[in-house]
Amino acid sequence: MSRAALLVLADGRFPAGGHAHSGGAEAACKAGRIHDAATLEDFCRGRLHTSGLTAAALAAAAALGLDPAVLDAAADARTPSPALRTAARRLGRQLLRAARATWPAAELESLAAAFPRGAHQPVVLGVTARAAGLGPGDAAHVAAYESVGGPATATVRLLGLDPFEASGVLARLAPELDAVAARAERAAVRARSQGTEALPAASSPLLDISAQVHADWPVRLFAS
Repeated sequence: MSRAALLVLADGRFPAGGHAHSGGAEAACKAGRIHDAATLEDFCRGRLHTSGLTAAALAAAAALGLDPAVLDAAADARTPSPALRTAARRLGRQLLRAARATWPAAELESLAAAFPRGAHQPVVLGVTARAAGLGPGDAAHVAAYESVGGPATATVRLLGLDPFEASGVLARLAPELDAVAARAERAAVRARSQGTEALPAASSPLLDISAQVHADWPVRLFAS
């Protein structure tokens, strides 16, 4: 297992397209639900334990070698917002492009052939982790971190929030992030024998509603 590969995959500079997405932070900032470091922390905590947990489990399951097509269908069922489904597939397509260039592998080529318009990003993340020699826990950690790192970075740009404060938010959430990743990995292991019903399906209705509203804005800084 390559810890260096984990750092590459989790690096915000890895060209996977995440910089163009706010993870719902743009809509939350406009609505006033995020306006300082404390409210950013509340937002990120909620996202981590809902969509972050779900994404982490899907990524861990893909890293374990579960059928990506089955996992993609499970991701679709867990993403009620059409805007978020579209965003997840766009991010998956971009991540797969970067992954194929970085860690060439037959399973990545098969995934690209099966999903020419993009699979859900957590599924691609898990297959990428597997191709990079990483395990399900690594994939879960990356997915969980992305669920909070994206909104934190976006809020710095949206509100001019002090980057030191945003980093502090992420540091305070670290123990919870570890717990979410561990829970996701355990669920992925169960899914090998129990199927995708064993994977979390934590919902975040406000994120879903906000994503649909955000998609209709004529002018926005982020794609989602």
